[in-house]
Amino acid sequence: MADIKDPENTIVMETTKGKVVIQLFPDIAPEHVKRVKELARDKFYDGIVFHRVIDGFMAQTGDPTGTGMGGSDKPDLKAEFSNMAHERGTCSMARSQNPNSANSQFFICFDKAPWLDRQYSVWGQVTEGMDCIDRIKRGEPVSEPDSIISMRVAADAA
Repeated sequence: MADIKDPENTIVMETTKGKVVIQLFPDIAPEHVKRVKELARDKFYDGIVFHRVIDGFMAQTGDPTGTGMGGSDKPDLKAEFSNMAHERGTCSMARSQNPNSANSQFFICFDKAPWLDRQYSVWGQVTEGMDCIDRIKRGEPVSEPDSIISMRVAADAA
């Protein structure tokens, strides 16, 4: 694994397709980063499936019901839109039509998605393991979906 420079702001996500390392952006989306770390520390994401995976677009996860309609028991987050572009490996919060409805669901972009820029809260970037994300089974919904085995803040694994 690559040298992790900021373990407190790095997520290590073990998926059914392999290990993914995500650098967090606390300066860009502090509340979203705080929520992702809080849920990871609570083991909320462990076992959750990638329920919506669209080839050439993104892989979405973070819903404990696996339907795309669920979230955590925590309050929804206020939008933290930024000028960060949605590029390959960008991690961003999913939400309903209400910009302030992000909760626990997030997606990882397979490719550039400029129509999402300044519309969704970007909170991280995959720095290692995009090949694993590329292998996640596609579908809307996905039949026999891949899942997150575990998702941890790197500082906690030390």
